[in-house]
Amino acid sequence: MKSYSIDVTIATEYLPDQSEPEQNQFVFAYTITIANHGEETVQLVSRKWEITDADGKTTEVIGDGVVGKQPKIDPGKRFTYTSGTVLKTPVGHMQGSYGMVDQDGQRWSLPIPMFTLAKPNILH
Repeated sequence: MKSYSIDVTIATEYLPDQSEPEQNQFVFAYTITIANHGEETVQLVSRKWEITDADGKTTEVIGDGVVGKQPKIDPGKRFTYTSGTVLKTPVGHMQGSYGMVDQDGQRWSLPIPMFTLAKPNILH
């Protein structure tokens, strides 16, 4: 079985200008960088997210690619994109996986570690 050397890093941001807390609408952006430290080109072809709010309500999102793209990531290169989500609570978290394909057509799953979405100063 092949092994891949891919790092996933995540940065999040609360978007107060787009949020309406009195309407239980909290908008977050997340920027994800996928770095290929391996020896072959890989392609991100799909995504699966589990988005959970502070009330424990989980929404599953499954789709092709990310932000309308199915990027190929060459060895030593990285792909960065920004997307967003809306929660009904000021805190929540996301986790999931990317469906990947290597240059031989082998499909595999790249886990996305859980990360927190939180309005500033809400957590101690």
